[in-house]
Amino acid sequence: NMLKMEQQLDTLNPENHKRYMHNYNFPPYSTGETGRVGTPKRREIGHGALAERALIPVLPSREEFPYAIRQVSEALGSNGSTSMGSVCASTLALYNAGVPLRAPVAGIAMGLISDTVDGKVEYVALTDILGAEDAFGDMDFKVAGTKDFVTALQLDTKLDGIPASVLAGALHQAKEARLAILDVMNEAIDGPDEMSPFAPRIISVKIPVDQIGAVIGPKGKIINQIQEETGADISIEDDGTIYIGAVDGPSAEAARAQINAIANPQMPEVGERYLGTVVKLAAFGAFISLMPGKDGLLHVSQIRKMHGGKRIENLEEVMKVGDKIQVEIGEIDPKGKLSLVPVLEDGTTGSPE
Repeated sequence: NMLKMEQQLDTLNPENHKRYMHNYNFPPYSTGETGRVGTPKRREIGHGALAERALIPVLPSREEFPYAIRQVSEALGSNGSTSMGSVCASTLALYNAGVPLRAPVAGIAMGLISDTVDGKVEYVALTDILGAEDAFGDMDFKVAGTKDFVTALQLDTKLDGIPASVLAGALHQAKEARLAILDVMNEAIDGPDEMSPFAPRIISVKIPVDQIGAVIGPKGKIINQIQEETGADISIEDDGTIYIGAVDGPSAEAARAQINAIANPQMPEVGERYLGTVVKLAAFGAFISLMPGKDGLLHVSQIRKMHGGKRIENLEEVMKVGDKIQVEIGEIDPKGKLSLVPVLEDGTTGSPE
């Protein structure tokens, strides 16, 4: 279960886990300096949090994409906003990994220069500021979002206040820049790629809460049987959501089909044929599992027809637990119990007795 790899949070906040983790690293050599490389500093933690929050609104839900996601942004060179560069790079990387984002996100850093001209304070908004414009300018205004809405903002200013019209103008400039960046990103990758064949496949299925016990079975018999037959790992949540993890798609789909057959079943009908498995032998016949949680009785009289009508003293002489047998549903009683008949080699069946 990949969701067990979520980061656990020890806080007073009701949210005690985090599915999307963004780590931002800004080594000193990215600005041509030397220094200690170790645990993240305050600035790195803050920039990483900003880029993380910019992507959270467009991430797929747990049901759509039941994976924990960890992303690392490493600044190799810097003379501008590496946090907004991390936002753009995060979108590209997530698409490349096959994560179905709701929309691509880009970010831009806006600046501001102000001075008094003829007794009046004039303002000029700058788009995509450099390091010097950040250091000597009056504002660092980071804006991240999609083509339709803003997902994250951060504003630092050296002024006592900024007129609302100036801030609105900076937001409009930021949108124009964001749309231009999104167009360039779209040329590189315009949607999620196919997931790597080496990535584990995780799918989910929703079942009624009152059917959780039926999927688990007595002492875990049913769920263990499904896991053994398909090789999938199954995790059941209290709300009825079941996460299925497997090394490949077919195994996960096989497990989902068996779970649906139990919890979201289509009622079997007389005349349907199944390749069943013998699960129990009794003096009066054999119990055949048609699917997990759905067994039927193949009466001993029907078993004789498979062997030319000969009398059978001991069923273990002609079949054993685990044998595969082609059967047809011959009758369904008012309580839903299934009576089976064998499908003979010529394709015909016996009649229920």
